Amino acid sequence: MSPLGTERAFDEAGNATQPLAAALSALAAGRLVILPTETVYGLAADAGRAEAVAAIFAAKGRPSFNPLIAHVADAAAADRLAVLDPRARRLAETFWPGPLTLVAPFRAGAPVCDLARAGLDTVALRVPAHPLAQALLRAFGGPLAAPSANRSGRPSPTSLAHAMDETGSAAAAALDGGPCAVGLESTVVSLLEGPPRLLRPGAITREALEAVIGPLAEAEAEGHRSPGRLARHYSPAAPVRLGADCAREGEAFLAFGEAAHGPWVFNLSPRSDLTEAAANLFAMLRAADALAPTAIAVAPIPSRGLGEAINDRLLRAAGHVG
Repeated sequence: MSPLGTERAFDEAGNATQPLAAALSALAAGRLVILPTETVYGLAADAGRAEAVAAIFAAKGRPSFNPLIAHVADAAAADRLAVLDPRARRLAETFWPGPLTLVAPFRAGAPVCDLARAGLDTVALRVPAHPLAQALLRAFGGPLAAPSANRSGRPSPTSLAHAMDETGSAAAAALDGGPCAVGLESTVVSLLEGPPRLLRPGAITREALEAVIGPLAEAEAEGHRSPGRLARHYSPAAPVRLGADCAREGEAFLAFGEAAHGPWVFNLSPRSDLTEAAANLFAMLRAADALAPTAIAVAPIPSRGLGEAINDRLLRAAGHVG
């Protein structure tokens, strides 16, 4: 099908245009749809249909013990799927729609299948802000399981072209929302018994979260409840060498801050802006990897703010985190 721009989701009468209607038809048939969000492109299916969710796992080559995020249109829809305590509601009011995933107790009988939850008694929920994602969710009327549209362990796609290269052959429809504004996966917070826990750093920083609900504990034994926690994840084909001040012979170089030049140099942010670096991270990893270097060397990234999430992804790309 032809890609869909955000301005073409509905006609003046409020009816779904042909491309969006094709995506809805695919979802209703248990097929997969490539979906833009503000974070990265997702590979979406009806979260309530185990066979559709299984098709996501098959397309990504993803282990079935890794749970998927269920995307919904608003907090009211999330409340029908999970038990949201006062902490969860404060976070939802502050950051939804947006790049925040909440892990909460699953409401028995809600339409998120066991496979999407990796057999857990919890569910991971997000309300995306992208207008096309919102249009599809509201028209579909139920939760969509939508992990990033890359093959498992590969860098997440931040453009439709990257998503199509990765899993396009498995999708029955693809919606084009342009480049992802954030370019880094959502922050994941667990809100079960005990203190809230940061399961995955992301676009919403620890500092912003703690300003709303107080101190966050580390993942510890709850890491299995979050997507994206495999030791080697977000990985290009080339090895990744961290903390580099320059490239060695045959290496591509991801720079940060100070001017760096050369045909195999990609500067995440010449002005040392962590937001810019986050938005460029996966696209530049892919561009560097396309050169077939002996390795991809990466300059040090400060750990403050968004740097925590960037370094988390880089460590997983290098296979250094368990």
